[in-house]
Amino acid sequence: MNANHTSAIQVEKLTKTYTGGVEAVSGIDFTVAPGEVFGLLGPNGAGKSTTVGMLTTTIAPTAGRARVAGFDVATDPIGARRASAVVFQEPVVDRSLTGRRNLDVHGRLWGLDASAVTERIAAVVGPFGLGEAIDRPVESYSGGQRRRLEIARALIAEPQVLFLDEPTVGLDPRFRFELLDLIAGLRARAGITILLTTHYLDEAEQLCDRVAIVHKGRIVALDSPAALLAQLGREIVELRVDGDVARVITSLRAQGLAGDDAFAVGATLHVPVNGRPASETVAAISDLRLAVAAITARPPTLDDVYLRLTGESLAA
Repeated sequence: MNANHTSAIQVEKLTKTYTGGVEAVSGIDFTVAPGEVFGLLGPNGAGKSTTVGMLTTTIAPTAGRARVAGFDVATDPIGARRASAVVFQEPVVDRSLTGRRNLDVHGRLWGLDASAVTERIAAVVGPFGLGEAIDRPVESYSGGQRRRLEIARALIAEPQVLFLDEPTVGLDPRFRFELLDLIAGLRARAGITILLTTHYLDEAEQLCDRVAIVHKGRIVALDSPAALLAQLGREIVELRVDGDVARVITSLRAQGLAGDDAFAVGATLHVPVNGRPASETVAAISDLRLAVAAITARPPTLDDVYLRLTGESLAA
């Protein structure tokens, strides 16, 4: 890393506008500390993959600056590439080659000699659960095995920064769980920083030290998952309103049952509960005999945070 920079990733007013004036990324700012797992959380089309494309030098920024391991992605793209690795949504391994041969070719392309490549392949085969499959053609791999191979391939060059763009998309639940466990284990690798994009709430909560919530190319919130959830209290009372939602909110606030943080999405009203059991709030609302078709209580999720900030769901 460039000695003049202490951030693994530094982004300042980064913008990407495509032909026709479509602004995919709108002047975003964030920094990622060395060793941090940082998430870009948002639905498809939010600008997450475009951001990763700019940070990995495959997409040219329209404006702003970004540095990876101290290297400016626009003025020193070679330096940024040498310090990082990326696993995109689309597979890049050669399906006709064996897993071992894929890793060997990638290592040679990075300028490693034969002994170094052999050593690094040996170091990833076991931890990545590829021992049984490593000498088989990749076309025989399951989806989960192929994703593990792609991440192993990215790590052959021992990058300072690893980018994972929607790493579990398309995997069945079992393989997805296994891959999440593998990614969590990458924290143990000394000095590696991970930036991942996802629209899965559990991935962000399980893996990330901090998340930036992205909406229409802008960052609308940035904090740890726990801190973002704490903004909504310990529980949320959710009401399906059969009538005038605004009138119900006004009534609840007048009775002290809802605060300024209550929000509505369509006919569903979300009431964060603070300082009292949710069961008491549910009972009190029921006693008011408002035009409510259904009422439930549950813990808040990052989707609630996103709904409150944007009025839209994270669901793809």
